Amino acid sequence: MGVTFYNLSSAAGLKKLDEYLLSRSYISGYQASKDDLAVHAALAKPPSSEYVNALRWFHHIEALLRISGVSADGCGVTVSGSAPLVEDALANLSIADKASPAEEDDDDDDVDLFGEETEEEKKASEERAAAVKASGKKKESGKSSVLLDVKPWDDETDMKKLEEAVKSIKMEGLLWGASKLVPVGYGIKKLQIMMTIVDDLVSVDDLVEDYLTAEPANEYIQSCDIVAFNKI
Repeated sequence: MGVTFYNLSSAAGLKKLDEYLLSRSYISGYQASKDDLAVHAALAKPPSSEYVNALRWFHHIEALLRISGVSADGCGVTVSGSAPLVEDALANLSIADKASPAEEDDDDDDVDLFGEETEEEKKASEERAAAVKASGKKKESGKSSVLLDVKPWDDETDMKKLEEAVKSIKMEGLLWGASKLVPVGYGIKKLQIMMTIVDDLVSVDDLVEDYLTAEPANEYIQSCDIVAFNKI
């Protein structure tokens, strides 16, 4: 069943979205879909830091759009007061999906369709086919969205430096996303942070064991837990 949001340009609308995303990674289901694109399109700008969950989701969807795009259909969402924006965004996405196969043939626009194919044209055609095939192989590598809980040693741990230690870890196929501090009691807070990984390049277990809980990051980090792990 679809969900409805009202006037996301208002504080009340953003508050409802923020509360809705408190226990969810996406607008519907367990992967990003056109429902997320519809709500994303209805937001004229990123939510303010007051809306922690909505801001985390917004940055995550933007990261997905930069890395791999979003193609799942979703369950249907209505954004009251933003219908034209939503419809335009979904229409543009549909047009782009339909146009993609044709783009591969753009180079043929100036070819004489009734003439005999030259050796040069044949070679160019083979090169395009090889490029398309190679591109398809690259896309076979799956991606995942992971939500981590990073816990400090105690209430005296500098959480700013802890977050810097986490985000300082760089590797191919790893993209850090939105983060926030969550109270756990007795004055202690944990860092909750999103990341997107390429499955063939990054092992979450190795990332935790070899980087996050190893020197020098373990000066601030006591342990890490996987809160959510979703295939994209």
